[in-house]
Amino acid sequence: MAKKEVKTDLWVYDLLKDAEIELDPQGSSIKEIDDALKTASKKGTGHVGFPEYVGVVKDFIIVIEDKPKTDKHVLLNGSVISLETNAVVNYAMNGALFYAKHLAKNTTYKKIIAIGVSGDKKKHKISPIYVDDTDYYRELPDVESFISFNEKNIDEYYTREILKEDTNTEKELAEILKDAASLHEDLRNYGNLKDIDKPLVVSGILLALNEIEKKSFSIDNLVGDTVETDGQKIYKAIESNLKRVNVQPQVKLDKILSQFSIIRDTQILNEINDTLGETPLKYYAKFLYEKIFKSIKYTSSSEDYLGRFYGEFMSYSGGDGQTLGIVLTPKHITELFCELLDLKPEDVVLDPCCGTAGFLIASMHYMLNEVITTKGLKTIEKDPDINHIRKHQLHGIELQPYMFTIATTNMILRGDGKSNIINENFLKQESDKLQLKSPTVGMMNPPYSQGSKKNSDLYEICFTEHLLDSLVEGGRCAVIVPQSSMTGKTKEEQAVKENILKHHTLEGVITLNKDTFYGVGVMPCIAIFTAGEPHPANKECKFINFENDGYKVSPHIGLIETESAKDKKQHLLDVWFDRIEADTKFCVKTTIEATDEWLHSFYYFNDEIPTDADFDKTVGDYLSFEFSMIMQGRKYLFEDEE
Repeated sequence: MAKKEVKTDLWVYDLLKDAEIELDPQGSSIKEIDDALKTASKKGTGHVGFPEYVGVVKDFIIVIEDKPKTDKHVLLNGSVISLETNAVVNYAMNGALFYAKHLAKNTTYKKIIAIGVSGDKKKHKISPIYVDDTDYYRELPDVESFISFNEKNIDEYYTREILKEDTNTEKELAEILKDAASLHEDLRNYGNLKDIDKPLVVSGILLALNEIEKKSFSIDNLVGDTVETDGQKIYKAIESNLKRVNVQPQVKLDKILSQFSIIRDTQILNEINDTLGETPLKYYAKFLYEKIFKSIKYTSSSEDYLGRFYGEFMSYSGGDGQTLGIVLTPKHITELFCELLDLKPEDVVLDPCCGTAGFLIASMHYMLNEVITTKGLKTIEKDPDINHIRKHQLHGIELQPYMFTIATTNMILRGDGKSNIINENFLKQESDKLQLKSPTVGMMNPPYSQGSKKNSDLYEICFTEHLLDSLVEGGRCAVIVPQSSMTGKTKEEQAVKENILKHHTLEGVITLNKDTFYGVGVMPCIAIFTAGEPHPANKECKFINFENDGYKVSPHIGLIETESAKDKKQHLLDVWFDRIEADTKFCVKTTIEATDEWLHSFYYFNDEIPTDADFDKTVGDYLSFEFSMIMQGRKYLFEDEE
């Protein structure tokens, strides 16, 4: 038993290390806590007693008790956790609660999180309890790691899970959506703009605002002059900013400027509006400067603000962009790509269907933070590694001219230098020429539902193959695609899957929350590959069910992060990088064939007797999947394939 307890202690230590939490084993280096533990015997003798781990994170005491077997996790007395001596000595949660209550009474700390841990890295339970100085305690939902309790996350966890209040991040998102709704109405009411033109006007004005610090543009100078209109002044500032950041070649500069000509040439935007008492352009410029420009320019964030605004404009207009194959990637997915691919500061990232540049923004943010952390930088503008990442290591391709303009604007506003995004058709680019950029990482959310038997080269799996062919040998690649693209239902898609395995390696596929693209009707997954290395026959791939990702749909907002999201993501990463094992309900490791459906649901075998709830969920999932196929116009499940 002693050996098993030591093994559990060491596993818990590893969990704490992974979460970047430092606690003391069997005692405390903090005098006040150490003094309190001198009378904390679990047998009630008044002698010394030590939990497995204890320490302080910010103003919280964290105390952990662990047991080697899950049947010693908790002992209840009715509906409450028993504090009788036998329970406290022999059960994890009971012991943790005992120590927490003792520390609440005998120290000045007012917030304590007690955590009972039982089992091992493969089968375990981790149960937090909140205790305060009033003797009150609350059992909290089980977690898979300690990530929620480190210095970066514990305040947010406390606000969400214990106080049950919105965090600053949630409030910020709500404000973004509120601003987008307000601006959408103003663009329509005062500018009479088409849906496709609204994000262009927004991005153009943002570029002009970038010239304020250079003293070449001022909102105050937008006075509604009929000789030199406000639109001409803004257009001139846009041109100056694009030249200042050295956008080349000339054809690229001309393409972008042509998109912004709407600002210069639309009469209603340049006339003083009776209601506003100024031109709509001046009104929009003031709004954007206060509401979004400062957030992009002066806040270090991986949030794609322009993408958010674009998505909201489309939704308020009764569309979602899917008719054009456009499904914008949420921030938590772009960040997850960086972590799954273990992005390094020296990587060169290619997104060949970059949309509003969400993946490139997340990659830049991630790589810059790695450099800042490693070097301990306080100022970054003159650091050569920072500048090299911005100017040379982020490459994008976008087919739609207006999306290309938005993406370019987005990256320029983020200080990426000249913006290495081109307005081209990715599928028509030669892979060997793209390899000249030395891309080591590929990220992509390709156009959805564009492929058919008549246009077989537009299937999502075809975009995936072309991206893999365009990376250097050993490059890492992640794509987010509909689950249907991993099944290979058509002969054309099946042939592409076979060809991929001849030249590249499939590492695994992660099934995502069906609401990841809320309101679009797509059931997505993430497929991860290694480029240029043929798939070994004995290679074990990981197929993970990450449908329960800690995100939920909130009315009027969409998909939002819950208190469990960080913990669930950490569990996913721990399993993906083999830091812990997981049962087959979460992850199946297996060899594959090209003819397989590359999804967790294909490989998972559930030998448990299903409940009525399991049956209802299966039927519901099947109907949702069929519905998504119909919505995508791909009804091959019901066709007689030749």
